[in-house]
Order: sequence, then C-alpha cells, then structure tokens
Amino acid sequence: MSVNLQGRQTWLFNPAPLLLGTGSVVGKREGDGPLSSDFDVIHKDPYLGQKSFEMAEQKFIEEACNLAVRWANVGRDEINLHFSGDLQNQITSSSFTARSLGIPYFGLFGACSTSVESMQLAALAAASGGARLALASSGSHTNAVEKQFRYPNEYGSQKNETTQITVTGAGAAVIAAPDFLPAPPPDQIRITSATVGRIVDLNVTDPFNMGAAMAPAACDTLLAHFKERGVRPDYYDLILTGDLGRVGSNLLVDLLTNAGTFIPQKQLNDAGKMIFSDEPKNLAGGSGCGCMAVTACGHIRREIARGKLKKVLLVATGALLSPLTTQQQESIPGIAHAISWEVF
Repeated sequence: MSVNLQGRQTWLFNPAPLLLGTGSVVGKREGDGPLSSDFDVIHKDPYLGQKSFEMAEQKFIEEACNLAVRWANVGRDEINLHFSGDLQNQITSSSFTARSLGIPYFGLFGACSTSVESMQLAALAAASGGARLALASSGSHTNAVEKQFRYPNEYGSQKNETTQITVTGAGAAVIAAPDFLPAPPPDQIRITSATVGRIVDLNVTDPFNMGAAMAPAACDTLLAHFKERGVRPDYYDLILTGDLGRVGSNLLVDLLTNAGTFIPQKQLNDAGKMIFSDEPKNLAGGSGCGCMAVTACGHIRREIARGKLKKVLLVATGALLSPLTTQQQESIPGIAHAISWEVF
C-alpha cells in the first residue's frame, strides 16, 4: 500500500504516482498574457466553431484531455478513471467531455479548487491500486461562467477592483501508478502528497470579492499541510495558490503572518495573478476552474522541465457559492486543496 494518512487530512504517497502527461488549452486573453509561451494551444475564437460558449467550454476540456493522453504516450482505452469538473450547472462540460472520451468517470464540483481536487483523487486511485492510469481535468469559459454567476460580459457592466476575470481554458493531467514506468527519467514529476481542505467561511457575501472569501481556506490548508507533512514552507521552491488574485493573495499573507508562518514573496505566488498582465483592465486577476489548471499543466510543468523548479505545492481554492445562494444573501464558503509535485 503506497498511501499513508498523516494527521487528519494529508496523504503521503510512497512510492509516489507519476505525472505522466499534461495538456493546457487557453483562449485569446490568456494567450496574450505573460504565460503565453507555456500553453500547448491558444485559441482566438471563443466559440471554437461551436453554437454556444457552453459547448465551446466542453471542447476546451476535451482538447486538453486528448493532449495529456498524447503527451503521456498511452492509449485512451488504457485509462481506468477520469476525474473532472467545471463551473457549469450540473458540470455539463465535464460530463459531456466524458461522454466523448468513453473513460469511466467521476464528476466533481469544487468550484475553482477542482483542478487540484481531481488530481488528488487521480493520484489516490493510482497510488492505492484503484487505477493504473487516471485522468484529471477541469476547465472554464469566461463568457459561459460570467453570465451564470454574475452578468453576461456582453452587457458591459462596470466591475470593481476586487473582481476577478474567469479564465477561458482547460488543463488535464494523466497520472500513473508508481511502477508504471520501470525506469522513470531524471526529470519525472512525482505526486508525493496531498492535503484535503476543510470548508472555511468567514461570512464574506460579496460575489465580486471571491479572493477574500477563499483566502482563509488557503491559510487553513497550508497550515495543516506544513504540520501534518512535517515540512517548513521553505521545503518548496514554489507554493502556488489559485486563484486568489491580487486581493486574496495579500489577505493570505496577512493571515499566515498572524498565524506565525512567514513565506517570502519570491516563494509564494498565485495563478490568478500570473495568468493576466498586471493592468487595470484585468482587475484583481484571473479565476475559474481553468485558471490553476492551465497554469499548473502549462507553465509550472515546463518550469520543472527547465530545471527551475523541483518541489512545488499547488493549492487550488474554490468559492462554493451558487447564483441562488448569492441572491439569498448567503455567505460564501471557501475550500482549498493542496498537492505536491516533486522531481527527485
């Protein structure tokens, strides 16, 4: 058995499952941003030739999955399980993608934390003998998501500086059992641990300030991870949250400092801050299921391949609200899930 429970909410994988292949597909705005050279595919057409933005979102996820399978150099029929989720009602983009792929499927909803949640479960399955190969994916589309949770982009409604912009894109990863490769290459990424987050709700009710709603959950998960895995923050070359944006990231630093944990700025970053250029038009940064997914499966994977990073902790955050709960003035529960990628 290669899964050990540490404390209450952390899994240690030893031997660790392998990150065999990834795929990242983004839209035009993301492709114009600072990470553009690290995405596999950039689409200029937000419709991808489809009749609706919702159908286009499915195509983003489907393409990312197929890319990950191709990079893993395996057949789609060899994959035992597919874990996926998105922000559409009833996670239809992921489910319709699963319909196309034909892989046994678990549909997930963790809001923007789904990218890491799907990888955690895929790694657990691969490490425990539940799957030889597992696929994890998530995605979002700004024109589909914004009209569901806030206002259609076509309205041109004014947004305040705490608002984050939903990323158009999808990321996917193929995760293999520890012994899938008899002799893994020196730069092989391994998934060494995962910390499952708790719901944290500090009574934030503003759907235009999701960074503030999610930051407390990120703090809670990070503190649990450091304690239960028995490592200090400087164990990692990079701790990447996603997606708190600029507002939530600043709040996270304050929360960690108040809890007695200081992480240097060069070691702590956020996918929502990285994906778009730092211009007023991009407000507080990016968000959405696709934000961490494309940043991790595109940029971070390549930074590890370049030798610039060896140990990365990905902490994906989610605001677990719905349009109905917002209308009813409910507070926004936050969640954060963490997973570590390492090269030995």
